[in-house]
Amino acid sequence: MALVPSSACKFLASWQGPYTVLEKLGPVTYRVRQPGKRQTEQLYHINLLKKWVGTRDQLAALSLTEPVVVDVNPHLSAAQKMKLQNLVSQFGVVFSSQPGQTNVVQHDIRTPPGVIVRQRPYQVPEARQQAIEEEVQQMLKLGVIEPSRSPWSSPIVMVPKPDGSLHFCNDFRRLNEVSEFNGYPMPRVDKLLDRLGKARYITTLDLTKGYWQVPLSESAKPKTAFSTPSGHWQYRTLTFGLHGAPATFHRMMDIVLRPHQAYAAAYLDDVVVHSEAWEEHLDRLRRVLSELRRAGLTANPRKCHLAFSEAKYLGFQVGRGLIRPQEKKVEAVRNAPRPQTKSQVRAFLGLAGYYRCFIPNFSSLAAPLTDLTRKGQPEKVCWTTGAEEVFAQIKTALMSSPILHAPDFCCPFLLQTDASDTGLGAVLSQIQEGEEHPVIYISRKLSSAERRYATVEKEALKWAVLELRYYLLSLPW
Repeated sequence: MALVPSSACKFLASWQGPYTVLEKLGPVTYRVRQPGKRQTEQLYHINLLKKWVGTRDQLAALSLTEPVVVDVNPHLSAAQKMKLQNLVSQFGVVFSSQPGQTNVVQHDIRTPPGVIVRQRPYQVPEARQQAIEEEVQQMLKLGVIEPSRSPWSSPIVMVPKPDGSLHFCNDFRRLNEVSEFNGYPMPRVDKLLDRLGKARYITTLDLTKGYWQVPLSESAKPKTAFSTPSGHWQYRTLTFGLHGAPATFHRMMDIVLRPHQAYAAAYLDDVVVHSEAWEEHLDRLRRVLSELRRAGLTANPRKCHLAFSEAKYLGFQVGRGLIRPQEKKVEAVRNAPRPQTKSQVRAFLGLAGYYRCFIPNFSSLAAPLTDLTRKGQPEKVCWTTGAEEVFAQIKTALMSSPILHAPDFCCPFLLQTDASDTGLGAVLSQIQEGEEHPVIYISRKLSSAERRYATVEKEALKWAVLELRYYLLSLPW
């Protein structure tokens, strides 16, 4: 269906041909997508667009097409909401529940010559056969997989989701063992959060089945082969579990957003656009959506949130210069059961440790729990009264609504350090509006040798300065 701006003339408003109006560039100028032509996009004057008359069936199909609905900040004015909705209409090809197909990168799997990984399929319970077949048919329909004659084969695994449904996965561990390492770096979450600064408007875009939008190279496709009761298949697109998949995906996003890195960033398929002024945000969002469209990427409209003063991003609530842990994630920590094995202790520490920047002296506080995971300790932990107290204290610390302030690199920082018998801690803060606010808490546990140091030797200042040099070296003086 043509996505027609509401201000178009009567000819354009009734034009519903095979081409699509992508963007209004002026009072009488439009950018039009024309599939099948050598030039896929073209600028047209309004006089060159003619009325299109379709059959009754075509008109009926077009009338059933629903407009794109995206979550918009409810506190915006009516005029601001209208501008956002017009923008969404112009980029209807981007806001889609169907994955796109990028032309920016391809994922390759490099393996030594002559090496082939061939594993027998795992036995799958009969009750899950139907779920497997439904998933295969869905992937065939979307063009994610294709029939294969490859000698390679990796088994499939059906993993239960929290809602009781099953997730179709592949066990690529043997393939990954012989695959070449991709060293492209992943971004640091804390640096992404710092970039949001004092943004007043934040838009988050979630790409639709992000990995499936990245094609595999022709040489990589046979190496992803797997078997089901209905046949032998191979992937045509990137999928979870492949070695180097996050690196390839993030490389693509860096290429797409490189012209806009001052106000847009991505962590895998989560894209954020931030601004301090409304018109500026509208312009920046239009530029980012243009890049996504040019790259052939789509974003899931149900998971996109436009122009919010606060937004959920990477497990944090950010906006207005404040950073908080998401309530849903804190609830997961609060409801975590008492660990009974070393693996469960590590899982809890990993969950709570993601928010360690909100907890003063986290390493010292969690020391009784980390001691339970040391080499030589039994797999089934001996849960003591001290461990129970620490377990409760960590939960309480996160449930007390901790707040950090985004750093202002034009203002001086205050650094305070502390040392105890078990660890080192520091807090970096700033004076904002006459009050001192924490920017980040850091801590680390002392080694057994360091614990024997004299009190004057347990000086944490040097360690803290080195850990926080990203902030301290950014000062303007």
